[in-house]
Amino acid sequence: MGLELYLDLLSQPCRAIYIFAKKNRIPFEMRTVELLKGQHLSDAFAQVNPLKKVPALKDGDFTLAESLWVLAAKSLKVDPSWLHGAGVWRQQWERISSGRPMRSS
Repeated sequence: MGLELYLDLLSQPCRAIYIFAKKNRIPFEMRTVELLKGQHLSDAFAQVNPLKKVPALKDGDFTLAESLWVLAAKSLKVDPSWLHGAGVWRQQWERISSGRPMRSS
């Protein structure tokens, strides 16, 4: 089985993943997880993502459950040189998400 994306397109992070995959012609099977129905809280979905959050990416036995890292993994499939910039991007994201102000470069 190929790449599986567990998404609810009502979620902005899920839409970002979906648009990225479509724009970059990354083949995937979409598995809809309806947040409003609580499907992300089910035991079945917990087997995919123990955090019970979408989006989630499954590629064989490998699973990613954080939207930013899903985008990063998919970026690597599109352009392997992306890894070079990933460290800088990660540092910037950590500054934003930790509440510390970002310094201008």
